[in-house]
Amino acid sequence: MMAKIDVQQIKQRFGIIGNNPALNRALDIALQVAPTDLSVLITGESGVGKETFPQIIHQNSPRKHGQYIAVNCGAIPEGTIDSELFGHEKGSFTGALSDRKGYFEVADGGTIFLDEVGELPVPTQARLLRVLETGEFIRVGSSKVLKTNVRIVGATNVNLTQAVTEGKFREDLFYRLNTVPIQVPPLRDRGEDILLLFRKFANDCAEKYRMPSIHLDEESRQLLLSYTWPGNVRELKNITERISVIEETRDINAAILKLYLPNFSIEKYPILLRQSSGQKVFNDEREILYQVLFDMKKDVNDLKKLVHDIIGGKVPVVSDDATQSYAPIHSTTTVQSVQPPIQEAETILEDEPLSLEEVEKDMIKKALEKHNGRRKNAAADLKISERTLYRKIKEYNLE
Repeated sequence: MMAKIDVQQIKQRFGIIGNNPALNRALDIALQVAPTDLSVLITGESGVGKETFPQIIHQNSPRKHGQYIAVNCGAIPEGTIDSELFGHEKGSFTGALSDRKGYFEVADGGTIFLDEVGELPVPTQARLLRVLETGEFIRVGSSKVLKTNVRIVGATNVNLTQAVTEGKFREDLFYRLNTVPIQVPPLRDRGEDILLLFRKFANDCAEKYRMPSIHLDEESRQLLLSYTWPGNVRELKNITERISVIEETRDINAAILKLYLPNFSIEKYPILLRQSSGQKVFNDEREILYQVLFDMKKDVNDLKKLVHDIIGGKVPVVSDDATQSYAPIHSTTTVQSVQPPIQEAETILEDEPLSLEEVEKDMIKKALEKHNGRRKNAAADLKISERTLYRKIKEYNLE
């Protein structure tokens, strides 16, 4: 009973909206682990609000009067991340004009939040493991071992278990970070919380810009609940604010709401609907696009097989009672008249294969063009880290 009261107090203090059991469980775990020094790994999709949990842990720990530093590991270039985290000595590399303390030295006695920890380069992972195991680190360009007493909370939206299997993330570091796992649920699994959040964002926007708040009718509420929210809470907030500012009417119906949902809507692509069994849940728009392409290619292959069956000697014949049967083709002339265009279609399909690499390359080029080459904005638009974008740009020679 006491834990529930604590969770409600934390919600009020940090502005957390919702009553979903999985969300309450995540908050409860954060409160239980806060008084300890155990490492915590927070997992969840992009936009679910993972960055709130390290603050909750820090503010409810004995370290609350110490430094709290949040580091986006995916936004720091690989060549400088060791210097940022562990510091460097004067002259250790070009541009190192003086000694510099790293985050682990500055945050001694406090908490460091490593966001997108799955993006850390493998050499940096080895340094981080040493800090976790012994509290020791060495500045770049130095041989002197320094000590720090820091609580580490990591967060990631990638599957670190899979990254370990692929050799992209150290297994020993994963187990050190994952001492206490906290899973933050995606918005699509939080049910009525979606409506509560919409109302909160609408009221906040109305108060900020001194305008009446927008309201949803029943049909638009159902549409809001049926959408898969690949961008989660961040996407819901953006859409709510956009509608509040742009629409003159304060009563929002489904027709208006559909105008603000992305192109990957439940009406345009039925594969996005979450069903009770066997339906895949997508993490971002890129996964959705890939699935659509695969489905399109499968449909084309099925169509080719059907045409080959027709040419091979059978055609569908519809009887008077609307039942479908097959009759053999005896006319050589008919087969010859149909065959050339089919061969031509096969040639076209073979010459223009569906390449996921080309699709990804094109998406990156368009994102860069859209944001005039600003990689940070392009990465945010593509919902990938800046480091991943840098790697893809190099891979596809898009410099």
